[in-house]
Amino acid sequence: LTAKDNIVITPEHYIKSPVITEFLGIAKDATYTESELESALITHLQQFLMELGKGYAFVERQQHIVTDAGDYYIDLVFYNYLLKCFVLIDLKTTKITHQDIGQMDMYVRMYDDLKRTQGDNPTIGILLCAETSEDIAKYSMLNGSKQLFASKYLTVLPSEEELRQEIEMQKHLFLLQKSGGTTQ
Repeated sequence: LTAKDNIVITPEHYIKSPVITEFLGIAKDATYTESELESALITHLQQFLMELGKGYAFVERQQHIVTDAGDYYIDLVFYNYLLKCFVLIDLKTTKITHQDIGQMDMYVRMYDDLKRTQGDNPTIGILLCAETSEDIAKYSMLNGSKQLFASKYLTVLPSEEELRQEIEMQKHLFLLQKSGGTTQ
């Protein structure tokens, strides 16, 4: 991906993990559905956009895409004007699975085919999940993909030490995804 001044901008610098969603007011051990999480994020959209990082603009919630295989609904759609691409977010209130990765890969491919316009860079898919997985990072389509990312969210701001440990773990998983399954 290229910026106006010919500096290469990669999506990896615009994907945060973990995403801190303390502003939602959800207790650490609370039980909630993906729909409730989505509603809370929309209610607090300004804070969520700030947590995502620079360049994000909200496009739509539950965007409906129709293909001959059926109807699909993408939880949250954003456009990042710095990356010049659509960013799809699928919310998961549980640990990430290979089925989640496959679903997001399909959404990204459909979006590129049906919605992306001339001048847009390839669509990025982010699975925002309660728990990430080293095995999924290492053995799934996340491994080596430049368009698919898994990012953990935390509903409560952890202590400084817990946050440091979480960031290191997420950094390790991210490097595992992007390095072909090995980290040095």
